[in-house]
Amino acid sequence: MNLQFSDDQKFVQRTAREFLEANATLDVDRAVFESDSSYDDGLWKKVAEMGWLGAAVPEAYGGTGLGHLELCLLAQEMGRALAPIPFASSVYGVIEALLIFGNEEQKKKWLPQLSAGERIGCVAFSEGLGDVDTAALETSFADGSLSGTKTPVLDGDIADLAIVLAREGGSVSLVLVELAAAGVTREKLASFDASRSQAKLSFEGTPAERLGAAGEGAANFAKLLDHMAVLMGFEQIGGAERALDISVAYVKERYAFGRAVGSFQAVKHRLADFFARKEIALSNGYWAAWALSTNDPELSLAACNLRVAASDAFVLGAEDMIQVHGGVGFTWEFDCHLFYRRAKVLAATLGSPGAWREKLISRIEASAAA
Repeated sequence: MNLQFSDDQKFVQRTAREFLEANATLDVDRAVFESDSSYDDGLWKKVAEMGWLGAAVPEAYGGTGLGHLELCLLAQEMGRALAPIPFASSVYGVIEALLIFGNEEQKKKWLPQLSAGERIGCVAFSEGLGDVDTAALETSFADGSLSGTKTPVLDGDIADLAIVLAREGGSVSLVLVELAAAGVTREKLASFDASRSQAKLSFEGTPAERLGAAGEGAANFAKLLDHMAVLMGFEQIGGAERALDISVAYVKERYAFGRAVGSFQAVKHRLADFFARKEIALSNGYWAAWALSTNDPELSLAACNLRVAASDAFVLGAEDMIQVHGGVGFTWEFDCHLFYRRAKVLAATLGSPGAWREKLISRIEASAAA
């Protein structure tokens, strides 16, 4: 059994890393962070030209037709670069939703534009602090009209198209809405990671259309979250890998008391734990990527495992990164805080790791009872 990616897939990853090392340095992320911009438009256009936005989109809909395995590797490199672009929202969220639940007309209309980077997508699930409770949604959809408020919405201030979770009658539905339509108002929010913008979206009688069958929104929402969790998990792994690489390089060159700080046992143990968490996340990532690419029933468990492991690897790893840098690790001039901010935002975007742990337990119990 081959548990590795193929040579062609590794070539895609290597090409992406070389491109991003040249075009998406940490200075690019910092420049967005320290400006009024929500993302780097130049990098977004270059990534679109590389065909990566449509990696999982069939050629018939304007994509490159590579597949989900390749998309996982691209996500990993996006995370490694801390790329300040709406890749996650548009690709993991809206494109995946259209591929899974969209009808032929919706796919033909939106997938070519999203794959070319001509339109940006976002997903609007939350209605405030805490994890999403589909039974308590206040946003409603009826007779082609959407009303309610969603906050926070990742990339909601720059998106052209949104997938919205809303009540419809006695159930819930996923709804597709153009954000240039009447009745939409946006408010940009302060984000812990300013290179990944957040917004409040309000709808008042906004024209919209259902995505997927009526009454299946809760199941569809859960399935979409699983897909997004796998792809974002690889982005988190990439961020953790880069943070570890930078940390190891630093402790080798930083001297204290006449020796490299990396030679001290406490530092070695901390970085060893960091490495172990990253490897655990990566092994779960291989399982999840396989399940996603084959649409295997194990995806529901694999997505939970990866979501928890990748969140721990990146968040705890970013904390370790700050610690091993010592006093300078807390300063604005060093890049440690960029990784910590991105790690915290990604860990909260699809629901807290704690919620995913609970979901994992529930799914294991359901599987054992079946």
